[in-house]
Amino acid sequence: MNVLIDTNIVLDVLLSRAGLKECSANILKYCESKVINGYISAMTVANITNILRKDLNREKVLVILSKIFCIFNVEDLRSEDLLNAASLDFSDYEAAVQASTAERIKAEYIVTRNLKDYKNSTVPPITPEEFLESFVK
Repeated sequence: MNVLIDTNIVLDVLLSRAGLKECSANILKYCESKVINGYISAMTVANITNILRKDLNREKVLVILSKIFCIFNVEDLRSEDLLNAASLDFSDYEAAVQASTAERIKAEYIVTRNLKDYKNSTVPPITPEEFLESFVK
């Protein structure tokens, strides 16, 4: 099963967000063990790096990125994703890019905490909790 993991799910784990980390960490574990084919976009990598560099030195950021690259398939951004996203009826362009990427890779779901951002997505959004309850046994 191909699943696009939204940036906020990875950040739940990296930033140890109270009440959110556990389910998101389970999603990451299933991606790492290849129970699901977890994808993140290159945009997610850029966003995470930007956030981490505020508090961590370059070496620590590189270690974290290396781990992320072992867990996920990182999907490059393509001009077609960016153009398609601009044509979509989304209020958040970043979410539109994620949805466009998810569609191109034939993801079955986008795992996110921001369901409202994906209301017009052709790939259905799902929370980590809903995903774990429904699809991972």
